[in-house]
Amino acid sequence: MDHGEINGEWQCVRGVVRAGHRVASGTGTDRRYPAGTLRMQRPFFRERGLDLSPFFEGTVNVDIAPRSFALAKPAYTFRRVTWTDLHPPEDFSFSRCRVSHGGVEYAGWVYTPHPETKAAHFQPPTLLEILVPWLEGVRYGDAVEFWVPAVEIVITG
Repeated sequence: MDHGEINGEWQCVRGVVRAGHRVASGTGTDRRYPAGTLRMQRPFFRERGLDLSPFFEGTVNVDIAPRSFALAKPAYTFRRVTWTDLHPPEDFSFSRCRVSHGGVEYAGWVYTPHPETKAAHFQPPTLLEILVPWLEGVRYGDAVEFWVPAVEIVITG
């Protein structure tokens, strides 16, 4: 598939795996979340109907620059999630995705904490945070190909 090609409802995008803040996994320097933010948030998402237990407790950060993305109609949006007492509630959206790495395809979710409700750890609009099972052998700088539904996420540029 071509960079940005729409195949049915799925849009193919290529990007590069980048280091993030590492708070989702709890491996970064921000020690307020030693178990990781995803481990803390998962029960709140599960009680709202989204079970993330099959996925690695961290995000794969994929930079699609010079392109960017915007939410259109995510599969799930959870408003005012109070998952910690360290800051006010946050809004989160999840859009379906498929990721290809090392010849294997994985189903997952684009995890989007809404910047307007986020307390810290902001991402540029060129970076998507993806939740998938463990990607064997993935490294920073690796090229990945992934697909998102065009109705859920708009890719521009």
